[in-house]
Amino acid sequence: MLYLKNLVYHPPATPTAILKGINLELPTQKLGLVIGPSGSGKSTFLEIMAGLAEKTSGSVYWRDQDLASEHLQQLCGLVFQFPERHFCGGTILEELRLGHPELGSERIHEALEEVGLSHLSLQTSPHSLSGGQQRRLALAVQLIRQPHLLLLDEPTAGLDWSMRRQLVNLLGRLKTHWTLLIVTHDAGELLQIADSCWSINHGELKSVDPRSLEKADAQPQPVA
Repeated sequence: MLYLKNLVYHPPATPTAILKGINLELPTQKLGLVIGPSGSGKSTFLEIMAGLAEKTSGSVYWRDQDLASEHLQQLCGLVFQFPERHFCGGTILEELRLGHPELGSERIHEALEEVGLSHLSLQTSPHSLSGGQQRRLALAVQLIRQPHLLLLDEPTAGLDWSMRRQLVNLLGRLKTHWTLLIVTHDAGELLQIADSCWSINHGELKSVDPRSLEKADAQPQPVA
């Protein structure tokens, strides 16, 4: 269980807090979705969850253990928006082994199998992959680390409809083994696989029913 209690982030340079008393509960092996517009605080929220920024006050618990930033860095795996821009390896094998030179072939195969890329040659360049395959590889890079919590920032951004659908199906399968927390401005198909859902605006988080959002998203738009 992931449990956040009154999480606040208020840098000294800002007149008001960026995150304002956030409370959240997400059971293990579930998918949580945080939806908000640009500037709402969702990316900052994800950076704090990944241990890349230090909260001002409040607590983050995992299975009843209060975690500091260094613990969150070990617990969580973060997939950035447009992660393919951060690829450094010349081949898939090099990308997966960055920071893990001792990594065995069995674990590499398992990670690629989990994201549906086991059919590719390990000598393939990450930059020659399709957009959807690049997102899958970015997921594999984090799964290699065996994180307890997988964090994703706008995972479907920039993908066409077919690739979005494939990625959403993959995330739906991953939650049978992992706990996922996703932030996005456009939930779209992600609502279909969300177990819990929150809206964030001006740093305030509110729980919402993903089923009601899915129904609203399905309503026909008026013709101008």
